[in-house]
Amino acid sequence: MNQTQTPIQTSSETDAPAPDRAAIDLAISGMTCASCAARIEKKLNRLPGVEANVNYAIEAASVHYDPATVGPDELVAAVSGIGYGATYAKPFDAPRAPGPTGLADSPEALAEHRASALLRRLVVAAILGGPVILISMVPSLQFSRWPWLALALTTPVATWAAWPFHRAAAMNARHGVTTMDTLVSLGVVAAFGWSIWALLLGDAGRNNMKMGFHFGASGADELYFEVASAVTIFLLAGRTFEARAKTRAGSALRALLNLGAKDVTILNAADEERLAPIGELHPGSRFVVRPGEKIATDGIVESGTSAIDASLLTGESVPVEVGPGSSVAGATVNAGGRLVVRATRVGDDTALAHIARLVRDAQSGKAPVQRLADRVSAVFVPIVIALSGATFLAWLALGHPARAAFTAGVAVLIVACPCALGLATPTALLVGTGRGAQLGVLIRGPEILESTRRIDTVVLDKTGTVTTGKMRVTHVEPAHGWTAERLLELAAAVEAGSEHPIGRAIVAASPSKPKKLTGFQAAAGSGVLGEVDGHQIRVEKAAAGVTGQQPATVVQVTVDDVAAGTIALADEPKPSSAAAVASMRDLGLRPVLLTGDNETVARHVARQVGIDDVIAGVSPSGKVDAIRDLQQQGRVVAMVGDGVNDAAALAQAEVGIAMGSGTDAAMAAADLTLMRSDLHDVVTAIRLSRRTLATIKANLFWAFAYNVAALPLAATGRLNPSIAGAAMAISSVVVVSNSLRLRRFR
Repeated sequence: MNQTQTPIQTSSETDAPAPDRAAIDLAISGMTCASCAARIEKKLNRLPGVEANVNYAIEAASVHYDPATVGPDELVAAVSGIGYGATYAKPFDAPRAPGPTGLADSPEALAEHRASALLRRLVVAAILGGPVILISMVPSLQFSRWPWLALALTTPVATWAAWPFHRAAAMNARHGVTTMDTLVSLGVVAAFGWSIWALLLGDAGRNNMKMGFHFGASGADELYFEVASAVTIFLLAGRTFEARAKTRAGSALRALLNLGAKDVTILNAADEERLAPIGELHPGSRFVVRPGEKIATDGIVESGTSAIDASLLTGESVPVEVGPGSSVAGATVNAGGRLVVRATRVGDDTALAHIARLVRDAQSGKAPVQRLADRVSAVFVPIVIALSGATFLAWLALGHPARAAFTAGVAVLIVACPCALGLATPTALLVGTGRGAQLGVLIRGPEILESTRRIDTVVLDKTGTVTTGKMRVTHVEPAHGWTAERLLELAAAVEAGSEHPIGRAIVAASPSKPKKLTGFQAAAGSGVLGEVDGHQIRVEKAAAGVTGQQPATVVQVTVDDVAAGTIALADEPKPSSAAAVASMRDLGLRPVLLTGDNETVARHVARQVGIDDVIAGVSPSGKVDAIRDLQQQGRVVAMVGDGVNDAAALAQAEVGIAMGSGTDAAMAAADLTLMRSDLHDVVTAIRLSRRTLATIKANLFWAFAYNVAALPLAATGRLNPSIAGAAMAISSVVVVSNSLRLRRFR
């Protein structure tokens, strides 16, 4: 079945650095907020001939530099010089030997290592700190000399378990900035240090000491061990949740590279076949691709004819017919005959690597994640520190003893440390993502939630997203006395010997089982033929036409050299697509159809589902450009797709939404994944994300409201730690209860 070949776009010269420049990726460790990424980026860009982009979300830096003025070692040294770690991590390199952590030095491997380390700290903190919180909050559980047990249990929690916060606070202090880590570290140190002082030098070490609930200034018999433990546990839980989400940030590149073939059958000069690892291929190598196999790398067909399923790269639903002289791309699937291909591009130069590079660049181009808590803390933390110092000086100025002044100043730091803040984001995400999973929606992490509330445009891929992604017989036009049923029956009998997707669609549409076939032949580039019931049957592509006002691929059936009729096939919209598009409009969203398929087919599908805006005939990089164009127009874009060709566009959009029936690469590059292939779930995903973000903001309000209300009481000596602990517990209960309301989302 001869079909006009659509060129498969491969690597672009503009994607590589200029000849006199080099590129490298660095895995960055030690970043705790977006300001860290900005600081590292600024430092690197100060080096001569360096252009760097640091991405906090994936903890990596993409650097272009002039080898004549600076080298990789200088880049690493520049990052290390300001207190962060950097290792080489080029995503398209072959697997590297294990580094000092025992893992390959890649951003995702280092992120996994850090997530595991945080989880270990969290488990230890929960085991040791849990009893401390319980005993301190329930006076009836306080036995003789219990403060000494609290000291023993809290010491590893406040030091080893809380070390990530202390380290981050010290690093930020070196650069004259404060973040939530600063407040957490100060709160833990103040609570733990004051408790040790009260226990060793104050009155808290006496036998049978109990902490009760009463208003008034905190004295030398008050302990804060439970505060140090609770803050550490809650904040570690939130940080661990975030770190786990970050381990998936590099999975898009892994999924893309895993699509390629791992082994290849190489032909030598004597045409002898040899199975070898893919790494042995080089430009000019000749290799064999059998039916059903992936094409190992980009190349030119030297011999053989076949149909290539390139939909993952091009987005076209109809397979591409190839023969001698045709270009083919690595990772596409040979659906027909045996091919001999001469490699033209390998490794970083292939179409697959080009798409992976687009994904990486799109991820790096996103605005750095700026968590709500960090934004608030930029103002809140300096105010708290200043208020603590002012409280101490004010008490001294009013003639109070130094111990009382110090107690009031420390109390301000302690009550300001927000336990509920540690629960605000992770609990809402936990409940929201759990409810989303029940509804078939998987939310990657908190960084995408802010964007969802501003989305005004939804860009939809066509093949497999709006449509079924499979060819289906839509019309049969018999001739010369043949019936539609008989025509399909004969055509299916011949196509039963073919592996072509169009042939499989005809077989599936046949009203009866295929009849006995003899003399089957695949006519090179034109179709199939064979003998059925004594008749010579030929099925070959006639044209791409319009049948019943519908664009279709049309095949002609010939019986004994006489035309017997035609069969039309098309990729049709899913039954739910039109209603889902209408629901998007009800939310105030503008739907846009974006596809690599041709304009005629795209506009026909758009009319069927109610979409006015169509962008057709674009390559994977063209999809990224289309998203950028919309963004430059001031649009906030959600991209919905399912193929490898959509991966870069999914990463470029403010919110990428992948259909669960799609490829791993698409799902890895997306922010939201839909378990079902139903566009109604896109509407559900956007609504749920907006509701989850609103819940997080409400939680943050209640978390900080506690601090705002408690600070004046602590500063004026009217709040003791027992009341503060109870208020902290109440604020945490409010936050958790508010998050649980998401379980009722529909």
